[in-house]
Amino acid sequence: MIAIVEPTEGAPAPQTADARVEQLKTMVSASRLSLYLSCRLKFFFRYVVEIQKPKTAALHVGSAVHSALKAWNKSRWRCEPLSLKRLHDTFMKAWTDQEQPVEWDGEEAAEQSTAWRLIEFYTRQANPTAKPDFVEVPVEADLTEHGLPVLIGILDLVQGGKIIDYKTSGQTPNPERVAHTNEVQTSIYSMLYRANTGKEETGVELHHLVKTKNPKVVITPLPPMTEQQQSRLFHLIEGYVEGLDRRDFLPSPGLQCATCDYLAECRAWH
Repeated sequence: MIAIVEPTEGAPAPQTADARVEQLKTMVSASRLSLYLSCRLKFFFRYVVEIQKPKTAALHVGSAVHSALKAWNKSRWRCEPLSLKRLHDTFMKAWTDQEQPVEWDGEEAAEQSTAWRLIEFYTRQANPTAKPDFVEVPVEADLTEHGLPVLIGILDLVQGGKIIDYKTSGQTPNPERVAHTNEVQTSIYSMLYRANTGKEETGVELHHLVKTKNPKVVITPLPPMTEQQQSRLFHLIEGYVEGLDRRDFLPSPGLQCATCDYLAECRAWH
């Protein structure tokens, strides 16, 4: 059962669930679409009724690593070398700026050490002289001519016309599997790049920073998006909009439920 909290006197009335659904139909991102395809009820809890959950340790590690690499890439874009100390300061600021509580289970120090070793290892391995085209650019693509909503997203890094996306992982990824499981995201990034540059990307690279005892980086290169992949993406977005129209928020029970933040809410769903 979901509690409805009455607004305090003078405060604006909260947006209704129906109004949020209508808003979600007008814009779609890779994270929204991927979550809807994964579990419609989880999407409902997160984006429609907006139930807040503590941040997971893995998510916080990924966010802090991402912030540090963003600063490092921007320094390369500006041709202003970033010292290791300044990079570490940026990382620590991102680590301590916790807008949401994080569930550490007593592992914060170990996780922090691992995250920093990943950053240090990656920046040593990467080519520091290669100048990025774009860093952390918010972009959108209007697909209304196709009867679809506006695509929104942020490109982590574009270099030599290649879209690069960072991911942290606890295990070494399988190239074929990650190409498939990330196809929605990479296709959306390709659409965003093409809509904002008028050019086709030279490819996509998934850079996995793997949190093993000895840090490593696994790069999965992917070719430019094909017409078939674009067609698949458009059909998935169409299904997303039609599902929101029908208020289709059924659960998708499976092994993924064991680590879902909304397990209690899902068990109480009726």
